Amino acid sequence: MKSFFSTKKGKLYLGDSLSLLKESQFKKYIGKVNLIITSPPFPLNNKKKYGNEIGEKYKEWFTQLAPVFNKLLTDDGSVIIEIGNAWEPGRPVQSTLHLECLLALIKAENSELRLIQEFICYNPAKLPSPAQWVTVNRFRTVDSYTHIWWLAKNDFPKADNSKVLRPYSKSMKKLLERQSYNSGLRPSEHNISKEGFLNDHGGSIAHNFFELESLEDKREVRLPHNVLSFSNVSSNDFFTRSCKAKGLQPHPARMNKGVVEFFIDFLSDEDDLILDPFGGSNTTGHCAERKNRKWLAFEINESYAEQSIIRFSE
Repeated sequence: MKSFFSTKKGKLYLGDSLSLLKESQFKKYIGKVNLIITSPPFPLNNKKKYGNEIGEKYKEWFTQLAPVFNKLLTDDGSVIIEIGNAWEPGRPVQSTLHLECLLALIKAENSELRLIQEFICYNPAKLPSPAQWVTVNRFRTVDSYTHIWWLAKNDFPKADNSKVLRPYSKSMKKLLERQSYNSGLRPSEHNISKEGFLNDHGGSIAHNFFELESLEDKREVRLPHNVLSFSNVSSNDFFTRSCKAKGLQPHPARMNKGVVEFFIDFLSDEDDLILDPFGGSNTTGHCAERKNRKWLAFEINESYAEQSIIRFSE
């Protein structure tokens, strides 16, 4: 099968990834993928153009990912999955389907996957959802975040948090300048050493909460640099502007480029292989290329796959 789009670093194939990855030409990738980053179709109650299943069928479909990911990953490889919340049909009740899917992925027969850590991606620009229970009948609050699950085949996948540091706070910068602080025993019973915070490591360790816009006007957002560079421009970036100029509707569920680059930096090295089995407009492939990684992507919808070409024309 010929790729739909390719560069020196990667290839995008048009079709159902779960079916295509079983074909002989893709066997060479077994045990070779260092990082899988994807945002699969969300378990929504209504069918979307990007091909989501709904209800129990979604759970059955999602569970099929376990053996595929197991086969493809290197022993120290990781999986990053972004997924949103779902609601019970016709009811102001949040569904547990996404959580059931996570457990099913981990507990599937012969699955080696385990949850390493969960991240939260807060996006205040999300439209009020579910509209029936937020804006029509004002029963619920706005659903303004997505889950990001980090899974791996063993307890110690490749990872280096020194590559994704946050800028120091103003108070920490002052502490480093004066080389002193109030050490000793805290009310929490933690004993703070006299020199533990005096070394300048270039930034502080990242949090598992991506605050793409500030929760408080007077407090600065301190995202890792690779996330911050994309946090507030996605609605007017090159890709979005180009789609509008061509009269195209951009893929409605694109991953934030900064978040993708965060995990590429955090969990992989240059020339590693990155896979996105549900590529959409190929944010993952584009970010992998920028970061000098090899990449492989699949997309079932041709109109979205064509948007990948727009991304790479930047």
